Amino acid sequence: MAEIKNITFACENPVELSEFWEAALGYDRPEFPQQVLDEVQKAIDAGELDPTGWAMLVPPGGGGPRLLFQRRAKTPTESIPIHLDLSAVDGEAEVERLLALGATFGERRSQRIGSFTEHWAVLRDPEGNGFCVGLGGA
Repeated sequence: MAEIKNITFACENPVELSEFWEAALGYDRPEFPQQVLDEVQKAIDAGELDPTGWAMLVPPGGGGPRLLFQRRAKTPTESIPIHLDLSAVDGEAEVERLLALGATFGERRSQRIGSFTEHWAVLRDPEGNGFCVGLGGA
């Protein structure tokens, strides 16, 4: 069975966007063996690799998919067919924290299913990629 290895963001500024998500999710910069770092540096020195053209984050403790940011053309951001749904103990406080980090507010939404109503906020990261923050349900 397959598992998710990376969630990849096509973006204009990979390093800057990774800094937003690092602060938003508490993810870490990966540690690479010295041999890998030496090979990367050789590629940079030879002009084969742009050091600002990509960035990677890993979840704390290493469990779960990595976030990979690559300088690539993006699809239009008007719709968000695939996006991250975030949860937090206090969704309202989390929205405020993410806005302070550079996210922009889109809208509040809710969906009622039977007697349960779920609420969430739609936000966009600094490059306009949509994501949601759960605000709870009742």
